Amino acid sequence: MSVRIGLTGDVMLGRLVDERQRQRPVTAVWGDLLGRLASLDGLFVNLECCLSTRGRPWRRTPHAFHFRADPAWALPALERAGVDCCALANNHVLDFEEPALLDTLDWLTDSGIAYAGAGRTRHAAFRPTTVAVDGVTVAFVSLTDNTPEYAATATTPGTAHVEIDTASDQTRAAVAETLARAQATDPDLLIASLHWGPNMVEKPPPAHRAFARWLVDAGVDIVHGHSAHVFQGIEVYDGRPILYDTGDFVDDYAVDGRLRNDRSFLFEVGVSDAGTPRELRLSPTEIRDCAVHAADPVTVQWSRERMESLSAPFGTAFERDGPGLVVGLGQ
Repeated sequence: MSVRIGLTGDVMLGRLVDERQRQRPVTAVWGDLLGRLASLDGLFVNLECCLSTRGRPWRRTPHAFHFRADPAWALPALERAGVDCCALANNHVLDFEEPALLDTLDWLTDSGIAYAGAGRTRHAAFRPTTVAVDGVTVAFVSLTDNTPEYAATATTPGTAHVEIDTASDQTRAAVAETLARAQATDPDLLIASLHWGPNMVEKPPPAHRAFARWLVDAGVDIVHGHSAHVFQGIEVYDGRPILYDTGDFVDDYAVDGRLRNDRSFLFEVGVSDAGTPRELRLSPTEIRDCAVHAADPVTVQWSRERMESLSAPFGTAFERDGPGLVVGLGQ
């Protein structure tokens, strides 16, 4: 495997994480994983907050939580971890209204961190981005079915919002256009990052399975799902990994004692020089003190067994390698 591409679940740097980070080194949010993250050839995350000190909490519709991180520490933290690209199509990027969203776009641009899934107009929000990863050109698309009131319009900023429904002509047209724009860049690898479905759901619904397979049939190489706050099973379809939900990577959320939303993985895809996925490696992680850490032995055992159980219905079988899990992708 010549290129290692890392993917994570939600990276929420606001609220208590933001408060803690103001009193400690910027890299503390990555716990003992900083070296591992920085060693990857590429790193793609769902940024579950806005980066700004401006704006006011969204009150136009009911919205219980508002996440905003100070870019003075958050941007250096993202840079030090080697984050190459952020998915912004989610239900928190407009939490502090348009000024904070626009700040987020500008700060990421100024820092050289690519993004997709939000923009100043609908056309911009649906625009794919491309990232050069150690000689492999990666095209990245970000979409969400969450919070339709955050959707960008022809003249207003917002997210790339779609309904997850392959029977919808509107959805198929919007997604097909976005994928065509991505494929026009002649990428070696195409990632579709989806913030989809409700919170604390353990298994993907049939609509998600159908949509993910439709994306692979349309040329997507990696489906990167998130939103549930808990990891879901993994399917390998036509040699392509479908990560239905990658859970939470770092946040300050209350922990469900059964679902354990503080536990997930760093998902690492090994790809060939030509950009073909060859192997998927999962390294167990856990959140403590508003930071992400390599999982302790008890958590490793729980997370591996749970991922194996959740993935079995898809026919996915893992090998154990140290604390992690590995599955070959064939081809």
